[in-house]
Amino acid sequence: MKQFITFLLLSLTLINCNQEENKKNNVKAEKRKPIESMDTIPKVTGIGGIFFKSSSPNKTKEWYRDNLGFSVDDYGSPFEFRNANKPEEINYLNWDVFQDSTDYFNPSKKEFMINYRVQNIEGLLRKLKNNGVTIIDEIATYDYGKFVHILDSEGNKIELWEPVDSVLTKMGRQTTK
Repeated sequence: MKQFITFLLLSLTLINCNQEENKKNNVKAEKRKPIESMDTIPKVTGIGGIFFKSSSPNKTKEWYRDNLGFSVDDYGSPFEFRNANKPEEINYLNWDVFQDSTDYFNPSKKEFMINYRVQNIEGLLRKLKNNGVTIIDEIATYDYGKFVHILDSEGNKIELWEPVDSVLTKMGRQTTK
């Protein structure tokens, strides 16, 4: 009987310890949940594109294709990657070369422009306006996402893009992986 009581007490202690460990693990899991629930916070989530000028864009694209293995087409080279929070989702970064005479980078005087992937572009635009950031244009909406252009503190034009990656996936372009 004494052995049975000892066994019972030991079992209850182990069960209690296991329940405490489960509570700790649930707390850790709950602490990770806000990452997914923060999907609407207006912010940059990554690089969406890198663009620069060239006197010979087609030759430059060919050079990158032939020497660095880029998969290029008329719109540059889409790089495919996975979303860190949703690994089943394919995301894209677009690299492209523009004719050096383009005015697309205006009013910036720089030879490059960076596109940032964002979430909640409308909320981010409100925040930027409140912070006195120069907004160049209105939000433009396409099947593959929303775009707006701003200037940073140095006068560099920045393109903000809230992507719809699933549309780009359906387009079936060759990607650089």
